[in-house]
Amino acid sequence: MSLSCQTISSRLGVLKLNGRGLLCLLVFTMSVCGSASGLCPTACICASDIVSCTNKNLSRVPGTLFKFIKRLDLSYNRIAFLEPEWVPVLFDKLNTLIINHNSISSIITGSFSTTPNLKYLDLSSNNLKTLGSPLFQELRVLEVLLLFNNQITQIDSAAFGGLYKLQKLYLCCNSLSHFPLDLYIGKHKLTELVLLDISYNHIQSVPIQRVSLVPAKQLSGIYLHGNPFYCDCTLYSMLIYWYRRHFNSVVDLKNEYACVLRSDPKGSNKLPLLHDNFLNCSESTINVSFHAFGFIHEAQIGERLIVHCDSRISDAGTYFIWVSPDNRLLEPDKDTDNFKVFHNGSLEIMDPQLEDSGLYSCIAINKRRLLNETIEVRINVSNFTVNRSHAHEAFNTAFTTLAACVASIILVLLYLYLTPCPCQCKTRRRKRKLPQSSAHSSILNSTPSQDPPADEKKSSSGKRVAFLEPVNEPKHGQNGKVRLFPKETVIAESILKTTRAKSDSDSVNSVFSDTPFMPSS
Repeated sequence: MSLSCQTISSRLGVLKLNGRGLLCLLVFTMSVCGSASGLCPTACICASDIVSCTNKNLSRVPGTLFKFIKRLDLSYNRIAFLEPEWVPVLFDKLNTLIINHNSISSIITGSFSTTPNLKYLDLSSNNLKTLGSPLFQELRVLEVLLLFNNQITQIDSAAFGGLYKLQKLYLCCNSLSHFPLDLYIGKHKLTELVLLDISYNHIQSVPIQRVSLVPAKQLSGIYLHGNPFYCDCTLYSMLIYWYRRHFNSVVDLKNEYACVLRSDPKGSNKLPLLHDNFLNCSESTINVSFHAFGFIHEAQIGERLIVHCDSRISDAGTYFIWVSPDNRLLEPDKDTDNFKVFHNGSLEIMDPQLEDSGLYSCIAINKRRLLNETIEVRINVSNFTVNRSHAHEAFNTAFTTLAACVASIILVLLYLYLTPCPCQCKTRRRKRKLPQSSAHSSILNSTPSQDPPADEKKSSSGKRVAFLEPVNEPKHGQNGKVRLFPKETVIAESILKTTRAKSDSDSVNSVFSDTPFMPSS
């Protein structure tokens, strides 16, 4: 028999039964209705399609629940882990499941096979530490997942694989130390994710260059405040760009962004990251990030350039208009000079010139959603030929200098090692110079010299040198010095007693050449 409860109840009003038959019919009706839809457990509160079983010391889902419920609240219980049998029956209409403030420490694959149509899942305030792969693959239509206030330290790249409809993911207040880039780039990326809250974790740096590849529609929903970032100009320029784009994640929580110096790893002194550029970041460093995020574009004269309008409003029905630096409206299907706007919002400059440089504005308008957004883009057009000639001249100068240095080194080496002078010539010259310099060296050298040869003895036989000695009792003011002037009592009596030849003048002068003689005034 396949009678529904409503059918039986309707027939009660038309059938005329006696008291005994009516009692039997009521018992049969209750048994059929209870087996078909279940009963409300005594520990829960049931209101239509909403069931609340909060704070009832439950360890699993009661098996007598209504199968048509859409919202189930199991918060503040003692559920320790999730396994395939923790939900005993299939709840194909359940779209909201709340299991926060339990003691869940692990989730086994297949735990949500009996709740395939969940759109909202709250697992916050539990004891989860790691998220393996894959855990939520049965939840094909899940849109919101709350995992904040756990103890999560690691997330596998495929942990959220299969969540193709996920729009909001809350990972706040955990122990993550790395930015979960796999959510945006890679095999298991979540293309519909528009909000990611990873605030108040242990993240110290962000891969700026790779994050810049994320579309603005997803980028605007990344919340990073409350993390112990290192003070870095690249991070600062990224957040400043977000602030200029009016991303709520930065505009609304500007004061919550702080950083610590690398010399202070404990973070005892947190500094405001978005206040008055206290990092003193250079303009060139900031422009590098602006280039990466598409705020600044470089073009060469005559080379075609396409600039995309990276708007957060990118769904169907969005209309794009560009405004040039000279306030001209550039619209799709309306070619203006060498400009062209495509329906997806991209701007094409077919033949860029120097006068096309400036600040362009892209306006995205969605009349159906009553939304609009303005994105500013700076385009710099330069002359590649001039830049190339300057670079060529600089290369020529450097090459010439290097060649001159190499040639100089080669000439010095040739002079040192390939001088055309035999060794015999050097020895003969030394022997010739030796007799002429021996007399001078014997006089000036303080050490006793060896006996000179016979030729030298003959040439020096008529020379007598007298050395002056100081007076035994010098007068006051003389300090023991010898004075050779007429007014003094000490006189050199016979400096040379023999007659000197003209050839002796050099040797005598060499003796007294170190002491200049000045007449006293």
